[in-house]
Amino acid sequence: MTNRMTLLALVVAPAMAIAVPAAAAQAQDHTHKPGMVHRPGMTPPSATTVPTEGGQAAFAAIGEVIRMLEADATTDWSRVNLERLRLHLKDMDLVTLRSTVGSAPVAGGAVFTIRGSGDAIGAIQRMTQAHGAMASAKQGPRIVRISLADGVRLTVTARDTSDTLAVTRIRALGFIGLMASGDHHIAHHLMLATGAAITDHGH
Repeated sequence: MTNRMTLLALVVAPAMAIAVPAAAAQAQDHTHKPGMVHRPGMTPPSATTVPTEGGQAAFAAIGEVIRMLEADATTDWSRVNLERLRLHLKDMDLVTLRSTVGSAPVAGGAVFTIRGSGDAIGAIQRMTQAHGAMASAKQGPRIVRISLADGVRLTVTARDTSDTLAVTRIRALGFIGLMASGDHHIAHHLMLATGAAITDHGH
């Protein structure tokens, strides 16, 4: 019996000697692992571990506009209307992801038929109306817009219909490419947020 106890001690003692330092090392390891959650009393993450993305595109877009407004000493906060911008971003989602688009080439460009259902119908009509007015103001392609019961039909042609590059670009971009191209839409977001009068947009 004594020999067995001595043998057990010889085996267990080295194992404990290894386990204790390992446990101590784990206790001192504050490296953030995926899925870790900080509870009251726990050490908060350092600035370098704080996420920078908003987690959702519309949320991040609104956050960006807020930072711009806060950085501008001339911001008139009595006119700021972020709800107006939120509704516009909702329209963008409906048009981009919840509508159907048909296209066909025409002389000098292309015709796009954008259809939807429910809330998407109004979103399509508001977005295309606002975009058409801005594109014309920026000397972009000519856009003829016809309202449909469930959407809109746009005929988009180059200002110079003999310009083959411009015509090819219209057809290559397609409806959503034309909607997203240029920097005027980002400026439109700031106008919405600051309460600027935009007569060609439902929001």
